[in-house]
Amino acid sequence: MLINTKLPLSSDRLQRQDQTLSLAGMTWIDYEKFNSEEYPGYRVSYFNGVITLVSPSKNHERIAQTIAILVSAYCRKFNLPYFPMGSTRLENKPLAGKEPDVSFAFNTDKDIPDLAIEVIFSSGSLDDLDKYQAIGVKEVWFWRNSKITFYQLETQGYVEVTTSKLLPNLTSEILENFANQGLTKSPLIIEADFLQQIK
Repeated sequence: MLINTKLPLSSDRLQRQDQTLSLAGMTWIDYEKFNSEEYPGYRVSYFNGVITLVSPSKNHERIAQTIAILVSAYCRKFNLPYFPMGSTRLENKPLAGKEPDVSFAFNTDKDIPDLAIEVIFSSGSLDDLDKYQAIGVKEVWFWRNSKITFYQLETQGYVEVTTSKLLPNLTSEILENFANQGLTKSPLIIEADFLQQIK
């Protein structure tokens, strides 16, 4: 493991916060050597010669999975065909590579998802938008500090929006309210309340 708990740090804190390792001066060939089989549990990305590895915390994964469950529930309610893509590695060789926390294609299956979702605890940043723009993802959602922000890809780049274009009955405010409950409540309860809220 590149990142381990044999450090003079609180192991409890390491469970609540992500661990990140950035390697500068790297090439696309270097990036391709980091595959999921050899580095299980890590999210790996590449942009501008930097490889970033993230080991998500428990809280990170809970928020990400709660959002994924809510997106799936929305699609079932509105009969929108969806294709979960999880953390599938997305690439625009040799410019950018990214493994999102959660991703989806809608209506038809695609190689590049329509939606990518990023959870930022102690890792990642809005700089990830540059990676997603290079890859061509239509919409990116960020959860950070209990806030959710939607970004929609336009000709000039990503623009912040309050309502998803892909899921037009969903605002960032509604999603934020229910996603934040993922740290303390069962997704079963959250999903039921969410479905009553969206119209």
